[in-house]
Amino acid sequence: MIKIENLEKNYSKEVKIGPIDLEIPKGGFTSIIGPNGAGKSTTLLMVGRLLDKDGGNIFIEENNIDTTKTDLLAKKIAILRQENHFVTKLTVRQLVGFGRFPYSKGRINTEDEEIISKYIDFLGLKELENRYLDELSGGQRQRVYVAMVLAQETDYVLLDEPLNNLDIRRSQEMLNHLYKITREFKKTIVTVLHDINFAAKYSDYILCMKEGQVIKFGKPEEVMRKEVLSEIFDTDIEIINGPHGPVAIY
Repeated sequence: MIKIENLEKNYSKEVKIGPIDLEIPKGGFTSIIGPNGAGKSTTLLMVGRLLDKDGGNIFIEENNIDTTKTDLLAKKIAILRQENHFVTKLTVRQLVGFGRFPYSKGRINTEDEEIISKYIDFLGLKELENRYLDELSGGQRQRVYVAMVLAQETDYVLLDEPLNNLDIRRSQEMLNHLYKITREFKKTIVTVLHDINFAAKYSDYILCMKEGQVIKFGKPEEVMRKEVLSEIFDTDIEIINGPHGPVAIY
């Protein structure tokens, strides 16, 4: 479980995140949705300890992220941010291998190689594993970044807009992969998504944010309601029943 208590980030009197109190259950797929500027990525980065908070506490199970040693926390939670800057003369396999650093400290062993291969295969990167990053498309690189984070083998995986640079078909493929990971590998995935309907289709829980506040947290059927989504996005949103559940029309 990820437990957030009285979390705050203050940029100015007018722009702030929180206070946020929230518990995200262990297991399954949780999406964070909301308009631009809602605080989705900021909140995720604070949970992942990539951004300093101005108040409150965050626990990954029993571990307070403020007092837990970095080495231990890196074996509990992994995060992929939107902007990634890696040396382009790294191969796919070398970059995915970076995910093993909390364990290997740069000395990759046989077990590490097996884990790297597992996620390269899982994300369909086998044919690309010896190619350099600058030889890949944006969508291919995005899959490599996700494989790197998964190779960290943590129970909790935070992904900030993992569908960046992906078209609709590749986005669906990525979400299918991530959903399978929560089931087959028993991971807890928390991700920022912009597409409401993708969130509804794949999520076990949806966190709705607006202006730095949590507006709603619940199962898709609790969130996918006209009154909830229309309030969050400040526009009239209709809900219809599709073959896979409720669908937002906007």
